[in-house]
Amino acid sequence: MMRRAFVLSSLLLLTGQAATPGPGKPAAPAPIRAALPAPSTLPAAPAAAPKTPTTSGLPVLVPKVVARYPHDPAAFTEGFEWVGGVLFESTGLVGQSSIRRTTLQTGAVTQRRAPPSTKVFSEGLSVLGGAVYQLTWQDGLVYLYDPQTLRSLGQLRYQGEGWGLTNDGKELIMSDGSDTLMWRDPATFAVSRKVRVTAQGASVANLNELEYVGGTVYANVWLSNKIARIDPQSGKVTAWIDVTNLAREAQAAAATAGYELSFDDVPNGIAFNPSKGTLLLTGKRWPLVFEVKLP
Repeated sequence: MMRRAFVLSSLLLLTGQAATPGPGKPAAPAPIRAALPAPSTLPAAPAAAPKTPTTSGLPVLVPKVVARYPHDPAAFTEGFEWVGGVLFESTGLVGQSSIRRTTLQTGAVTQRRAPPSTKVFSEGLSVLGGAVYQLTWQDGLVYLYDPQTLRSLGQLRYQGEGWGLTNDGKELIMSDGSDTLMWRDPATFAVSRKVRVTAQGASVANLNELEYVGGTVYANVWLSNKIARIDPQSGKVTAWIDVTNLAREAQAAAATAGYELSFDDVPNGIAFNPSKGTLLLTGKRWPLVFEVKLP
């Protein structure tokens, strides 16, 4: 996808201003400072605001923040999942990709592993059947890791791009940046079925990070402040979750910490905490994770 490739090259130019990690080594996380200004001092949305999917005729839900936690501001978040009290995260960018186990309350990365190749761009992840599956963007590889140790368990291949990944307890559900969700066999990664996602009959493309919650799929829409709530049987969007306020707060927190979010540092990261019935939301290089409840 040419636009995606252009964005990648832009990101590499941006990240080139920071210290370059050695081969196979993700960049060390910057200090996390998540002091928040008063709401009245939050900046307005940037001039080049992310594109917003059409919401006409569908409910628009604004999440209520119940807690905030620190997040590594060097993490270009591509995958996010809460399993057994551990926050698993996949980060992207060539030479900086990683898979991590993190502590929600402190933001501390307790375990981190670089992908087997330093040339890949890691994408979404999901934990299913005793393995963590981690996609790559354009390399056609999905890496498998032990959830406890992050030890390599091998790899599988697929065709096309990899963006987001989740699971319904039986199969993996994947996005590839198009308007289609794919269900894949966890043993072979073969596609068992596909569903086209639409909102009021219109195609919804750029489906990115995913989360499956009780018969519903949530999907970040790339370059947007909207999360689509999707019926996995019909592919119809049943509601939009508007996270504009979270994006603005993350922007303000980043400025307080001494750095600016770029145009591509958009919302990307949805994890469900079943014990509390809450969602954990973050974005690329955001200094915060928001724990939210939906109306």
